[in-house]
Amino acid sequence: MLVRMLGFAAALAALVWAGAAGAQEVVHFPSLEDNGPGQAATTLDGYLFRPAGDGRHPAVAGLHGCSGMLGPDGNMFPILRDWAAELTRLGYVVLLVDSFGPRRHGEMCSINGFDYRLYQKRPKDAYGALWYLQAQPFVRGDRIAAIGWSQGGGVVLLSIPTQSLGRPANLPQGDFRAAVAFYPGSCNDEHLPAGWTSTIPLLILQGAEDVWTPLAPCKAFADGAVARGARIEMQVYPGAYHAFDAPNRPRTELPNYVTRAGVVPIIGTDPAARADAFARVPAFLARYLGN
Repeated sequence: MLVRMLGFAAALAALVWAGAAGAQEVVHFPSLEDNGPGQAATTLDGYLFRPAGDGRHPAVAGLHGCSGMLGPDGNMFPILRDWAAELTRLGYVVLLVDSFGPRRHGEMCSINGFDYRLYQKRPKDAYGALWYLQAQPFVRGDRIAAIGWSQGGGVVLLSIPTQSLGRPANLPQGDFRAAVAFYPGSCNDEHLPAGWTSTIPLLILQGAEDVWTPLAPCKAFADGAVARGARIEMQVYPGAYHAFDAPNRPRTELPNYVTRAGVVPIIGTDPAARADAFARVPAFLARYLGN
């Protein structure tokens, strides 16, 4: 079945795309049995960025946050665009996975917009992206990382443990080689599998003042997982809020996305944290995806 899916993914690759999102290419590939065994899988959209130069390159599968991939104007959110541009400049193939658009679902930041079943499907999207990338002749199939922002960071935490919600039984070219989670959703013991552990190296980047995905439960989770043998590095940025790595985003409260606990989320750029992240993440990836 996976062989058929790989062929399907290759057949649906789109021509070079120069639309508003600014990606090099739009591709289409299936999630992995996200609708259950024997059911047709959702065909996902991917925004593929390729670096200069011939040969095979390491790659990154990027998982967007609760706002989705594209804004109301049809443009890719700047935070995703900037990371894709930087990682491509450094020699990585980048595939940004749109989990919402193909499912005709809008934002999942608000209480009414959140769809738990869709959230649980997203690890299967992550592994669909891994399979797609491993089938490409310009990708080093054994050098692929997953990176997620906010809810996408939570998807990383649900994808990479031994108790993964998305990992297929057979991975002939290996699993994700490394993973990065920015201020991840679900980063607490209550929302993750009991005894969470993983053999995949993980970098978590977190703002100390983040009220949307708070530091304390995430650090407690990470400390417990490290005690069980997980390879987690955690970088905390004093004074930084959610989405600290976004470009030119003033401190903004989001009352439309008030949480069930009554907390009004706050987002905003932290220039020092953003600069550190743009240095720290490539260094982390180079350790595990380099030769």
